[in-house]
Amino acid sequence: SRRSSYLALLSEYPHILSRLIALISASKWGTDYLIKHPHLLDDLLTGQGQYTPEDHPAVYWAKLKADINILLDDAMDNGDQAEQAMDILRQVHHTETFLTLLAELGIGRNEPLPIEKVSDRLSALADLILGLTLERVWPMVAKKFQLNEVTPPAFAVIAYGKLGGKELGYASDLDIVFLYDAPESDQNAGEIYAFYARRLIAWLTASTSAGILFEIDTRLRPNGAAGLLVTSIDSFRRYQLREGDNSAWLWEHQALTRARFCAGDIAIGEKFEKIRSEVLAQERNEALLKQEILDMRQKVSEGHPNDSGLFDIKHDSGGMVDIEFIVQYLVLRFSVGHPILLGNLGNIALLSLASEEGLIPSEQALQAANAYRLYREYQHRIRLDGADKTRVSQDEMDAALVESRDCVKKLWEKVLLTQ
Repeated sequence: SRRSSYLALLSEYPHILSRLIALISASKWGTDYLIKHPHLLDDLLTGQGQYTPEDHPAVYWAKLKADINILLDDAMDNGDQAEQAMDILRQVHHTETFLTLLAELGIGRNEPLPIEKVSDRLSALADLILGLTLERVWPMVAKKFQLNEVTPPAFAVIAYGKLGGKELGYASDLDIVFLYDAPESDQNAGEIYAFYARRLIAWLTASTSAGILFEIDTRLRPNGAAGLLVTSIDSFRRYQLREGDNSAWLWEHQALTRARFCAGDIAIGEKFEKIRSEVLAQERNEALLKQEILDMRQKVSEGHPNDSGLFDIKHDSGGMVDIEFIVQYLVLRFSVGHPILLGNLGNIALLSLASEEGLIPSEQALQAANAYRLYREYQHRIRLDGADKTRVSQDEMDAALVESRDCVKKLWEKVLLTQ
């Protein structure tokens, strides 16, 4: 009741109250998000009906970037530059995230937004924020090291995991790796770009008056948490292709199937994509590959024990991780002869392509693709209800969910357990 301006807004526009109630009844996560950022009440009044970036995505995101840059330019000309710029990025992210949520729930729209388009929007938004942050942090780094602020850095952000696969959720963290390009004779490049990466992470994760932007996870970089924060593109290539004593594990090649360039220097992004294709398309021993995939799957299961009696949609046998591992196996095993599998197209599209190439039965591929789509919808719905784990009781499992679990188990057996 202390927030009189918001109460006045609800009083002046009664239809906002009905939208507010619709939001509260539909999503606990959305309700909590609005409580943290009450200025978003304004977006219940304006904007959500016209929010359709999927119709012309390039135009929409380009215009949004231009609008944000105007705000950032004004902020950088006044007072505490970094603090104001960080708050602007956070406020924009809050607004765009909230508008996406309203679109998904069908509040202010005729049709609810499908889960695939929700993830596309959230992933595109993260790419945009990462790119803008890179641009705003670099001049500060260049000034510290007496470099030319105008010359863009040879530095790129590589997205892995949900961001890499464009399956980002509302509260997903960002799995990212930092690459740079510099001649070996440049002794200072590693230090400069490591400082740049740390400042970038600070901008993204610092808690300001407007909150934080993202949780960042950089453990997928070469050598994991024990490795350097930034890696030269040449070192990355040698590591991934196992040239030398220090080399990538198979699970890192599995992760590479969902990796993509998302921000920074385009030339480095193009080099990364070539390295990714070269790594994934290597000839591999089928029996050894299957065993390593099975061993890694066992480790994942052990890391997510489930004695609740509920079906864990993501981690239990027949769940999402099984589908992801099946697709990763197909890419690693068959890309050498079927380069169409090299594209980072998502699990559903890759299952379809694998069936078209005669690698798995078309009916089972379709069933697994439908299962993955259904699991994502369940997972998303459960997370919107505020739950940490995506688990469903046996009584709540409808026929479609039971059938999905069973068909995934059968495909797992056919692909990975059959000699």
